[in-house]
Amino acid sequence: MAKYKPQHARLLFIDRKIREKRYPNCSSLAEEWETSSRTIHRDLEYMRCQLDAPLAYSAKERGFYYTEEQYQLPAMNIRESDLFIIYLAEKLLGQYEGTPVYDNLCSVFNKIKDSLPEKVSISPEGQALFSVFPPFSTVIRPEVLETVFDCLRTSTRLEMEYRNPGGAPAWRQLDPYHAVRFEGDWYVVGYCHHRQEIRTFSLSRIEQSKKGEEHFIIPKHFDFTQLSGSHFGVHWGGEETEVRILFNREAAPYVKERQWHPSQILDENPDGSLVLILTVNHLLELKRWILSWGSAAKVLSPPSLVEEMWNSTQSMATLYSAAGHSD
Repeated sequence: MAKYKPQHARLLFIDRKIREKRYPNCSSLAEEWETSSRTIHRDLEYMRCQLDAPLAYSAKERGFYYTEEQYQLPAMNIRESDLFIIYLAEKLLGQYEGTPVYDNLCSVFNKIKDSLPEKVSISPEGQALFSVFPPFSTVIRPEVLETVFDCLRTSTRLEMEYRNPGGAPAWRQLDPYHAVRFEGDWYVVGYCHHRQEIRTFSLSRIEQSKKGEEHFIIPKHFDFTQLSGSHFGVHWGGEETEVRILFNREAAPYVKERQWHPSQILDENPDGSLVLILTVNHLLELKRWILSWGSAAKVLSPPSLVEEMWNSTQSMATLYSAAGHSD
């Protein structure tokens, strides 16, 4: 690896010259940097082999160029004081172990490590200071994730066999606009040609997928930030609703120590309980979250959600009552 540790400043210089589309070659670069052509040749090989730079040589222009116009060599300037963050980053990769993107993330991280100065290394002692417990993850077929990401990157229509919960798989055509990682699952947001509207699909429910032939342009009015701005979870709707939830005195300290939603307001009561006020545009995942608190949380409004919670808790009570009386 020693020969693949050239001065990073020289690499940035070469990168800049190539991006200026001047078609530099080993001789011109060596002359301007005042070094040997052999050194420049070694730098170019490092960029191609270790940094995956899309380098190509134009016989017509007698110089090098990038086959991907948007490529830019990353400018690494990492001090030893930054290493703690790098230790943590490597641990955080463990959240994705067992998922299709894990190997790719490790590959990118290894490139970062290889770009560190010679005197800086990542030691096992630093890594031992952190532990990360990954969330539960859904099972996604590797070929599905690869196809979906390819369609996202190239703005190409996705054809997929999709299975709704409790339903039979059916083929759909989707123009993928945006991908979301949420609580151990990947979702793709885009225009569904069957429903003729923007919908969200779980990648774990895609049985088969293939890249279509049609290309699309993401509409200018599509803004994922605005679309999902007041969501609670990965689902969202069009109408915003104010929700008020009463938490008892025992649960209140745990509620206060987290930011559950950008819109949240905490109204504390003299007895130690509090009311959490949220404005959301979808109630499905909020309802599940409230149920997870058990008897420590009570919905005060809106009335429609109060009724839903009543029906859910009565169904649960009936279920457990029947189980408790069976012999």
